[in-house]
Order: sequence, then structure tokens, then C-alpha cells
Amino acid sequence: MNREIIGAIVSGLLFGAGLAVSGMADPIRVRGFLDILGSWDPTLVFVMGGAVLVMGLAWIVQGRMSEPLFRDQFSLPSKTDVDTPLIAGAILFGIGWGVAGLCPGPALIGLVLVPSSAVIFVLAMLAGMYIYQITMERK
Repeated sequence: MNREIIGAIVSGLLFGAGLAVSGMADPIRVRGFLDILGSWDPTLVFVMGGAVLVMGLAWIVQGRMSEPLFRDQFSLPSKTDVDTPLIAGAILFGIGWGVAGLCPGPALIGLVLVPSSAVIFVLAMLAGMYIYQITMERK
């Protein structure tokens, strides 16, 4: 197994463990966080704040590295503009997160922890990915 695959597996396991331990994979906690006019649960603010700090440090470290640890070169996004598809995608993501209390990462964790509540979301997510793929191929 090459170092790129090992890096992806370790990163995925670490990300999944972080989601599970932090409560981000619990739809009830996520809905409580999003319920700002009701019984608001602020605990996920700390999870997101911690994630922002870690990502900020990661950008600093990446800027000082000549090459990544598990690949030959960095693969960084080149697109910086805010366009209609980005805004529409963010709106759809937010609506789905609010309604289901899940987003893609926690939904995959949910398939392991509580499959009955995550399977419908994951199937809808896969259908959306497929629709996006065939729509983009037509352009």
C-alpha cells in the first residue's frame, strides 16, 4: 500500500473519530446547535472554533513545507471567485444540514453508529452526487 493511500486512511479515521467524539455525528446535537431561537446548544461552537484554529495552523505549516508528506506535490484549490453554483450549493448544504442534522462526513459515521437514521440521507446524498455528475457532463 502506498503512502498516499495510508495517509488518506489515517486522515479519514482521525476525521471520523473527531466527528464521533465531538458530537458532530449526532443529529440531535446538530439540530440543537441550529435552533438559535429555541433551546440552543452552543457546544458545537467550540468544535467549529477548534477546527478553525487547527486549519489556520495547517495553512501556516503548509506554507513552510516544500512538499506534502504523503504526495509528491500539493493539490490546492485555484478557484477563488464566489459564483452562483457555489452560493446555491451552500444554500442546499445548509438546508440539508438543518433538516437532517447531518452532512456528508457525519452521515457516513452514522451508517456505522446508527444506520437506520443515516441510510436515507446517504442514499439522497448519493443521488444528488449522481444528478450533479450527469448535469455537469452535459455542459
